[in-house]
Amino acid sequence: MSSTGALLLFIVAIIVIAALGFYAYKLRQEVKRREAFRLDEERRAHQNSLENLDFVVSALVQEQVDITEGSWRCKVLLEIVDPSLAERPDFQAFAEVYNRTRHLKTHSARKQLTPRERMQEDKERLAVEDEMRPAVLEAAQKVINWRSEGSAGLH
Repeated sequence: MSSTGALLLFIVAIIVIAALGFYAYKLRQEVKRREAFRLDEERRAHQNSLENLDFVVSALVQEQVDITEGSWRCKVLLEIVDPSLAERPDFQAFAEVYNRTRHLKTHSARKQLTPRERMQEDKERLAVEDEMRPAVLEAAQKVINWRSEGSAGLH
C-alpha cells in the first residue's frame, strides 16, 4: 500500500472516529436531558400528591368528606409519596379503614346491588366509620402536623 493510500485511510479513520465520538456525545446529552425530565416529573408528581393529601386531610378534619372515602384517598396518596408512610403507626387508621371496607362495592358495581344489599353495605360502612372516626380524624391531624413540619417530622 502506498503512503498516500495509508494516509487517506488514516484520515478516513479519524473522520469516522470523530463522527462516532460526536454521535456518542449527542446520545449522552439526550440521556441527561431525559433523566432530568424524568426527575422533574417525579418531583412534580410527588408535590401534587402532597398537595392533594393536604386537601383531603383538611376535608377530613372539617368533616367535609366521608371517613371511608377520605381514608382511602389518604392511604393511596401516602403510598405514592412514600410507601412506608401508610404503614406508620400515626397513619395506620387510614389503612385499617381501607382494609375493612375494600370489599364493599363502589360506582357501577354498587348500582347493580339490590336495595337490600346496598343497605347492608351501607350499614357495614357506617359501622366502620363510626368506630374509626376518632382514629381517622386523629391520623388526619397528624398528617397536617407532619406537613407543617416540612414533611420531615416522621422520617
